[in-house]
Amino acid sequence: MFEPFSSGYYLGRLYVEPTDGARAVLNRGHHETVNEQLYASGEGVARLDRPLVMKLGRTHLPVHGAEGVPEQTLAVPEEALEAAGIHNPPTLSEVLLAKERVASQLLSLDADPV
Repeated sequence: MFEPFSSGYYLGRLYVEPTDGARAVLNRGHHETVNEQLYASGEGVARLDRPLVMKLGRTHLPVHGAEGVPEQTLAVPEEALEAAGIHNPPTLSEVLLAKERVASQLLSLDADPV
C-alpha cells in the first residue's frame, strides 16, 4: 500500500472522505498493520496504537485507528480537509506517510498527539 518515496516519507493512495469526528482515522486493522510494518523495530514489544503521521495536501495529520472505517480509506474532519486543500471528497488521493524519525519529530511538536 505504501512504497518508499523519499528519505522522510512513504507514498500511498487512499480514499479520503470527510468525518464528523474530531481527528483523522484509518481502519483499525489497517492502522495496526501499517504501524507494525513501517514503524516497529522488530525488537521487543511494539506499540501498534500510536498515531501515524500523514501529509495530505499541505497539512500533516496524526492518524489514529478506528472501527467502522472502510479499508484503504482515510477519514478526515471537515476543517482539516479545507486546510489540506481537498475539495469534493470522497476522492482517491496521494498521501505521504512520514517515516518513523519524521513522525516522531512532528508528533513532538503537537501538544496533544493522542
